[in-house]
Amino acid sequence: MLENKLGLVLGVANKRSIAWAISRAAATRGARLALTYQGERLLEDVKELAATLPQPALLLPCDVTRDEDIDSVMARIREEFGGLDFLVHSVAFAQREDLEGNYLSTGREGFRLAHDIGAYSLTGLARAAAPLMQPRGGGSIVTMTYIGGERVVPHYNVMGIAKASLEQSVRYLAADLGAANVRVNAISAGPIKTLAARGIPHFTDMWKWAAEKSPLKRNIDVDEVADTAVFLLSSMSRGITGETIHVDAGYHIMGL
Repeated sequence: MLENKLGLVLGVANKRSIAWAISRAAATRGARLALTYQGERLLEDVKELAATLPQPALLLPCDVTRDEDIDSVMARIREEFGGLDFLVHSVAFAQREDLEGNYLSTGREGFRLAHDIGAYSLTGLARAAAPLMQPRGGGSIVTMTYIGGERVVPHYNVMGIAKASLEQSVRYLAADLGAANVRVNAISAGPIKTLAARGIPHFTDMWKWAAEKSPLKRNIDVDEVADTAVFLLSSMSRGITGETIHVDAGYHIMGL
């Protein structure tokens, strides 16, 4: 499905992360990957995971708040791969104090940081990646979101506002890049017990509630998200762009 495709995945942190599940699924279907890491602290974990992929992965440092890091990543990909077919953006962050209490208490810096990392980074990466995709006939960009960008989810706070910005960015980017045959979509995943999710206060309550209220009466796992991502990265979804696809056991359709 992704034979001979060249991809970049941002957000691999450990074996439980959604970004890693997508990386593994894409690689087993034939893709060659570049994986980013932020700081030497995460390099060893990413290196250990990359060693299990069927093809050697290119490992690149990247802090998405730094344009020079993004430019450096794309320059290395151009040098090593010669182009790019897809990009997976699985990056978000909010200060812990901004996930406690009320959204009303969010400070200016916390608001800026959540939007810079969680929303603007997609725009910066798409702008830098598009020139690498065009010579290969276009490409696919997929980002990760959550229903907290559509509805109020207690304690998700500024992350929800950033996800709303991210989802609207998907639509604007899809409009801007469509003429170059570069598609941009989002996956809205249900709650999954990743390391990042466990940093959200009362996450366990959210996880239990979603399983109880979803039509399928269960939560999802990372492999279900990864399979949807592979679909969006492949030519099977060639007519889809600007969409947010929910992979949440149907939770998003429920009123109560």
